[in-house]
Amino acid sequence: MEFTTKIYAPDIEPKYRHTKIFEAFDGLESGQSMELTNDHDPKPLYYQFLIEREGTFNWEYLEEGPEQWRVAISKK
Repeated sequence: MEFTTKIYAPDIEPKYRHTKIFEAFDGLESGQSMELTNDHDPKPLYYQFLIEREGTFNWEYLEEGPEQWRVAISKK
């Protein structure tokens, strides 16, 4: 899978983290994907996507811990 954007979440200050991730997602064209890497399961972010971007994304775990989680988030 090719990624338009790659984000390493621990590099972003926590209070801005979700905002920056949503900005990156919103900048994607339909069919493009971004890779999110995090130091914990980003499940709360997934639920936020379900609420705020319902029906506009696909979420696929590429790696599930225990040290690192990687997720492909694609725009439909």
